[in-house]
Amino acid sequence: MRQTVTQAADGTETADNEHPVERVLRTVLARSGTAFRFQRDDGGLITAHNLSGPLASLTEEFGDARLLFQAEAGESFRSALGATLPGTDPRSLELDMAASDGTRSYRVDLEWLEAGDHKGVLLVFTDISDTRHREKVLKTLLRELSHRSKNLMAIIQGIATQTARQAQSLEIFLTQFRGRLHSLSRSQDLVTDSSWRGADLFELVDQQMTAYAGDASTVLRRDGRDIRLSPNAALHVGLALHELIVNSASEGALAAGTPPVRLSTRPSTLRDLPAMDIVWHEERGKAEGADVAEARGFARTVLERVVPTAVGGTATYGADSDLVEYRLTIPGNEYEELPG
Repeated sequence: MRQTVTQAADGTETADNEHPVERVLRTVLARSGTAFRFQRDDGGLITAHNLSGPLASLTEEFGDARLLFQAEAGESFRSALGATLPGTDPRSLELDMAASDGTRSYRVDLEWLEAGDHKGVLLVFTDISDTRHREKVLKTLLRELSHRSKNLMAIIQGIATQTARQAQSLEIFLTQFRGRLHSLSRSQDLVTDSSWRGADLFELVDQQMTAYAGDASTVLRRDGRDIRLSPNAALHVGLALHELIVNSASEGALAAGTPPVRLSTRPSTLRDLPAMDIVWHEERGKAEGADVAEARGFARTVLERVVPTAVGGTATYGADSDLVEYRLTIPGNEYEELPG
């Protein structure tokens, strides 16, 4: 004899003459997102619980679970159901079915069960849609991480090759390569801390400046609005800032203790589209016989070619005995303006 099942508004169900322990078990099932249908070998319903949404039709006397699935999923379920007989091992499938809110994913466990006077197939449905979604998100993140790691390794390889090509000794190579590697590391830390959204320009320059000039606020003046650079732009603009800072600390304004360096942002256009100019302006002292503070070799290549190419922008660099100015124009897809 089949029980009469009533489903309450909270998703729990009660049956005629239900024992209190059964109510507890039904409540646990409802809270766990699991549903079941126990049916005779002719498909008739013995008892069921928590069947709602796309499973609602299974509360009917001869609700046919085979109709819930289509194409290959339907064939897989029909085959498993037909093979679930006395003496066979339990079976488990993961199948998708259409629902009002899209596609839902279920793990379906099938087992032949004999309970008192009743015997038949127990179908247990566990909603694993959230788990599937998390798995898809994780796979996407891992693919993105792999992509970014490959890009970072390519940048490091290029830096190592170019630094070695122009270094006059192993000691010079190690000093320059370590400095550039640490610059990448500092930029990458900011990108990672922002959950891969990028890095704020003014925070980026502070990070790069601290390694060579201590408190950036005493030697650097910022003009214009701060912007958030994309992860790609953050790594490459960080490299450009590193080269400018190293040059200044060795023979420019930072070394001479002359007026602060100025970093400014100015709205601009690039190929008739909105863009942003990032300008490094460094005034030098006018000591007689002073060398021109000019980036050379690979440092200049980074500033004029590597960085603008990587961000899809343009750059100009100029230096004389009085002034060093670097202007990098980046397109709108590589940054966003910050409020304030």
